Amino acid sequence: MSEVTVTVRGEHEARVAPERATISVGVRTEGPERTTVVQNVMRLAEPVRASITERADAGSVVDWTSKRLSVRAERPWSSEGKRLAPVYYASIDYTATFAEASQLSLWVSDISPWDGVEIGGVDWHLTPETRTRIERDVAADAVGVAVTRAEAYAGALGLGEVTPLEIADTGLISSGQPSPGAPMLKARGGVAFAADSAPAMEYEPEEIVISATVEARFLAR
Repeated sequence: MSEVTVTVRGEHEARVAPERATISVGVRTEGPERTTVVQNVMRLAEPVRASITERADAGSVVDWTSKRLSVRAERPWSSEGKRLAPVYYASIDYTATFAEASQLSLWVSDISPWDGVEIGGVDWHLTPETRTRIERDVAADAVGVAVTRAEAYAGALGLGEVTPLEIADTGLISSGQPSPGAPMLKARGGVAFAADSAPAMEYEPEEIVISATVEARFLAR
């Protein structure tokens, strides 16, 4: 046997501690009078906004956003099947990104008893710079795994040299099209770009798992 084509898959993953935590918080009010409901939600939202900006000035909040006031009306039905007077609902939503889990927990403990405040989910994630660096390193390690496998297959066939012919994200070599639901890089454990992540009320950071899978084709001689 002089030469043979070897097609392999290489995988690698890294587990890293999150660097940031982004939490969503909403302020909600309701009532029969639109003006009163709007005034109440503005009054209740102001201390929340002030507490965020205070922590941003201190450096524990690295970024935050506020959505505009939202107001809607609904006419409920009575038990007799009649439409009742409108009920107005007003809300203001915030997001805040903390650099420390301990600061996040303290802030949530402070504001959660306040009137109208609803605490949403927490998204643990990395800074863009760290994420890019780790994704690059994991992808390179996945290629290394593919090379090692190709060399092992070649050695088992009594061939001593492998030359790369193709390398691609998973699914591209085998079918010519990307494999749905199988991205080259993914993350779990609450990371922002994870397809299977879901917000959870947890203030202890979970490890972020970043994985890469590649397919490669070699010529073994």
